[in-house]
Amino acid sequence: MIFRQLFDPTSSTYTYLVGDRATRCAVIIDCVLEHWQRDAALVRELGLTPVAILETHVHADHVTGAWWLRREFGCPIALAAASGAAGVDRPLADADRIAFGHRHLTVRATPGHTPGCLTYVLDDASAAFTGDCLLIRGTGRTDFQRGDAAAMFRSIRERVLTLPDDCLLYPAHDYRGLTVSSVAEERRFNPRVADGVAERDFLGYMRNLGLPHPKLLERAVPANLRLGEPDPGVEARDRPNWAPLRFTVAGVWEIDPAGLAECADEVLILDVRSTEEFQGPAGHIDGARCIPLDQLAAGADDLPRDRPIVTVCQSGSRSAQAVVLLQKADFHRVANLAGGMLRWTAEHHRITHP
Repeated sequence: MIFRQLFDPTSSTYTYLVGDRATRCAVIIDCVLEHWQRDAALVRELGLTPVAILETHVHADHVTGAWWLRREFGCPIALAAASGAAGVDRPLADADRIAFGHRHLTVRATPGHTPGCLTYVLDDASAAFTGDCLLIRGTGRTDFQRGDAAAMFRSIRERVLTLPDDCLLYPAHDYRGLTVSSVAEERRFNPRVADGVAERDFLGYMRNLGLPHPKLLERAVPANLRLGEPDPGVEARDRPNWAPLRFTVAGVWEIDPAGLAECADEVLILDVRSTEEFQGPAGHIDGARCIPLDQLAAGADDLPRDRPIVTVCQSGSRSAQAVVLLQKADFHRVANLAGGMLRWTAEHHRITHP
């Protein structure tokens, strides 16, 4: 199996990528709007084909990126029929299966945090994705979105903690940096729902949490009830449109040599190799300007801001660093030449020699 746990530090949300190694089919669980391009880049870099975008529930502390990922890959969005969300491709009910290649997840309805909360259990019961139902040494809240503490207690005790003791539990959130637990651990150490804790004790605990409502509640819930679909006019701004670019997990936009060749006259090609390399036998791209990487921070103010910039080096490594430096200097239309001069030359694009 292929497994990745991704994190959003703003909302302390975990996103999960789970794939079948044999077929390269995968599912994405609980994606976050601000990171959908990161998640899409990871899917491509690992050579996976997403077959479903899954939500454990309608979130109140962040906006989902599900709509964007569906648009990007054409795969369906699945979440609980009881969630009330509009535009769901596959409404889920208890005991449904979501297949990805030779593997599958089984749906367990675990209401309480919201009426539509789901837990996804891996086919061999070695892992479960518990959303905001059972957290690590804690539980989700039940004081808004029609939460029900009694229902949550039953969900946890009867639908999650009845899994095998060694089943790993992956929550939708953790606010202390913990990443994974197990059924055995939570049955022993969870102060809210461990073995021996009575339901009345849990209900009293939940009534007295006294937590403020999530800051994004009024924005996130309506947006998530439409699967994160943006307001009119936002779609056109989701990615740069000045060239055919690709986002990477490293957080850098890249352009292939063929794409740069098509738009070379409209961009500033910034070569960040040393002067000796730029003027050396390997040559450089026609019209490129040379500012070595170690001089870029000091020389950034002299660069034009009315044209996109494509950074170039020998292999694409130094120029990726240059993109980060320029972004920090408030240059917004910047991309890295993927593969650098090595790939540019290998694909037989024009080179200027001294």
